[in-house]
Amino acid sequence: MTDRTPNHIDAPEVAAWWAERRQYLERVRKVPEIRQRYWREVAIYLARRLLWSYGFFPVFIAFWLPFVLSSFNPVVMASDLIPVLQSFVNSNPEQQATTISTLAIAWLSVGSFFLVFDFVLTPFRSPYQYEADVYMKSWEQLNHDQLPDKV
Repeated sequence: MTDRTPNHIDAPEVAAWWAERRQYLERVRKVPEIRQRYWREVAIYLARRLLWSYGFFPVFIAFWLPFVLSSFNPVVMASDLIPVLQSFVNSNPEQQATTISTLAIAWLSVGSFFLVFDFVLTPFRSPYQYEADVYMKSWEQLNHDQLPDKV
């Protein structure tokens, strides 16, 4: 008397599925076109994460916060920022260097904060895994009569 409920999966069937996937991944890792696509996608992924984290978010925050604090009125924002910029220009070079380094540290810290969360929220999807998913779907269809409903 075996229990064949729809959610029941036998261990040998799952082991066969994972063994076939592992063997396919070993074979596909040797294909030069997919290896080249893997490295290209890694570079695109890293460039996109870096540009979003260090390009968009710090700039967005640097302009959005003063705009919100000025009640979305650009005239108020400009009238608040002009004296700050004039005092920066009129200050001595040591104070200017300190201000610039403080802004650079703030930029890098905001960018790093978003970079960490960007890596967590959008993990890299390997083309090898995509190829294996496509292959395993066709493998499941070919072996449909030997596999349970949900693998």
